[in-house]
Amino acid sequence: MTEHPFVQFAIALFIGALIGLEREKKKAAGGKLGIGGIRTFLLFAEAGAIAAWLALKFQAPVIFVGAGAIVTAMVVVGYREDVRQHPTDYGLTTEMAALVVFLLGGMVLYGYAEVAVGLAIATLAALAWKEPLHAFIHGLDTDDIFAGLKLLIATFIVLPVLPNRVLDPWGALNPYKIWLLVVLISALSLVGYAAARWMGERKGIALTGLVGGVVSSTAVTLAFTRRSREPGGDAMSGPLASGIVLAWAVMFARVGVIVAAVNQPLAWHLATPLAVLTLASLALAWAFARHAHVAHPQRVAVPLKNPFSLTSAIHFALLFTGVLLIVKLGEHYLPASALYVVATVAGLTDVDAITLSMSDYARATGAVATAAAAIAIGWVANTAFKCGIVAMLGSRALLRRIATATAVLVMATIGSFFMR
Repeated sequence: MTEHPFVQFAIALFIGALIGLEREKKKAAGGKLGIGGIRTFLLFAEAGAIAAWLALKFQAPVIFVGAGAIVTAMVVVGYREDVRQHPTDYGLTTEMAALVVFLLGGMVLYGYAEVAVGLAIATLAALAWKEPLHAFIHGLDTDDIFAGLKLLIATFIVLPVLPNRVLDPWGALNPYKIWLLVVLISALSLVGYAAARWMGERKGIALTGLVGGVVSSTAVTLAFTRRSREPGGDAMSGPLASGIVLAWAVMFARVGVIVAAVNQPLAWHLATPLAVLTLASLALAWAFARHAHVAHPQRVAVPLKNPFSLTSAIHFALLFTGVLLIVKLGEHYLPASALYVVATVAGLTDVDAITLSMSDYARATGAVATAAAAIAIGWVANTAFKCGIVAMLGSRALLRRIATATAVLVMATIGSFFMR
């Protein structure tokens, strides 16, 4: 916490200048800004800081409250005059920003400088990104809104009522923990989907691979594979292969995020293999794109669906529960090698389920090396499965590149584990 008044006043003025500069730039661009620009916002921040300082000095909070009332009255008067002059344009953005700056200036003097600066940056982002935010909102449909609402229901209504205890003799089925991990995976996928919608459904191949990989690297692989069979697909095999491998790179990074959220010791154990695979994927993507024979950037639409619904969440919960139960039974009655078979089968269609179940297994047993190997087998199986998709549905030119990438990533997986 910042103590010196001069530093606190400087931070308050910085906040006013930060937001005032953005408003001033909009004014220069011809926008209707109402009550003012950078100088006015500097004064609002200074007024909030001085009012808070006097309130603390004389132990009289009424000073800050009174100053806030005066500032609010001035803003209201300015707003009414602005509405009178521009009756068809009566937004409140600048007026509300002025009140926020006054309060943030006060927060700094009350000892919450770090929070005030963070909120100022968030406010600046909301003001500066008006067009992208509006475009994102306009791009949402009813299903997207309902999906977000369902995720909130799953998190804040369903999760708290689930029993947080083990219900089976093998210690596998804890409804609360299982659903918490389902929410984690759903939220991660929803963030990727939101990013994809924000950037538009039709993007350059590389960007589509990166963003789409957060939602589903399999969907990206399938869409790009189908494009390789369309007219001109052979000429685009390099960029398409690059986009597919970029989606795979995101998958490896996603595995690292999931493991780190559940089991940090296991995450450290997997850090080297995942880093090697991510870098190898990026290098392969660069090589495929560099040797492409396409003169101009191409665009491919990937039909990404909203990844969250209560039905899909329940399906994933059942899949995860099944894998987790098999892992627990294997822990008690089968050799560790049996877990590798489970990882192979489960990894063919869903890396998340085996990643979560083995993270829990490592936490319960301490068998970090076994869990890490099983997760690696899962992502190798998943990569091979996606290579099979290309073999069945893609062009030969694309298959040559993807088969090469698959072989390199499999060898990188094996080599990175031997490096330990």
